[in-house]
Amino acid sequence: MKPFQYLRPTGVDAAVRDLTAQPDAAKFIAGGTNLIDLMKEHVEQPTTLVDINRLPLATVEELEDGGLRLGALVTNADTAYHPLVEQRYPLLSKAILAGASAQLRNMATNGGNLFQRTRCYYFYDTSMPCNKRHSGPSQGPAGCGALHGYNRIHAILGTESADGNVHCIATHPSDMCVALAALEAVVRVSGPQGERTIPIADFHRLPGDTPQHDNTLRPGELVTAIDLPANGFSHYNSYLKLRDRASYAFALVSVAAALELERSDASGDQISAARLAMGGVAHKPWRKTEAEALLVGQRPTPDVFGRAADALLDGAQGYGHNTFKIELAKRAIVRALSQAAKLEPTE
Repeated sequence: MKPFQYLRPTGVDAAVRDLTAQPDAAKFIAGGTNLIDLMKEHVEQPTTLVDINRLPLATVEELEDGGLRLGALVTNADTAYHPLVEQRYPLLSKAILAGASAQLRNMATNGGNLFQRTRCYYFYDTSMPCNKRHSGPSQGPAGCGALHGYNRIHAILGTESADGNVHCIATHPSDMCVALAALEAVVRVSGPQGERTIPIADFHRLPGDTPQHDNTLRPGELVTAIDLPANGFSHYNSYLKLRDRASYAFALVSVAAALELERSDASGDQISAARLAMGGVAHKPWRKTEAEALLVGQRPTPDVFGRAADALLDGAQGYGHNTFKIELAKRAIVRALSQAAKLEPTE
């Protein structure tokens, strides 16, 4: 790890100024559960760390519209076990508790979770080619080592750029963000131009021809909170995470499923609203409203769920070792929706 300057501002405006003064050399740090690892491996080499733990961003607040505001510095553990989250947004609680370990959840923050970087083997090894990491000779050669290498954990969706080339097949590792995508959360940020909000669907980005950019933040911006809408799909929801071992492992495929069901005397339950998001399959949490629309007005059956799975995975492409993910993902979607509709047990 290289030497760095360490700053501890006590206000949001001061933190933004500290970062803006060195836009290419400074990084915000809160829990540090990902950034410190990246610094140890020389993937990230900031010359200044701006510690934001003293900022007043560690509260959970109810909103006037019935939603909930999660401060960026609230830990993942405190969020998952917060009574209002457990009661009104159980999908989010389940997703957070499916990630990492108890020790890491006690350190990791909500804001930091949004910025997790891929766990691609080639990204972490600076001797290997990686377009996501590449910014000069010190960061290793350009190219995507995973594309023709060992790519079992890599993406099957959203990998092609506008010109049809593939520059990166890394996946976003967060469990929390998959649930946020299904819930249609909104990210609040503060920067040199003031405050703004970003729908979670627009926060992360696909690799295209600039895979080094994970999100749509502008230079100097700081995430201050995450807003959850009033509807948390608290009755019918499921977070299914398929991984190589039962704990402390990133998802091969994960599914956040949320439904609203209405009773019809003539035909039984019907789906009146649906949300589906996937992790482990793309550079960002993957969601397609077209797939969700296929569920609305239908009875909750495996056949209906299967059609939604086919739509959500339309265009999926394997790259050798990860081709199995396509069928795995389809089955996972059907299972998660069946669990959400309480057709199957969640254990």
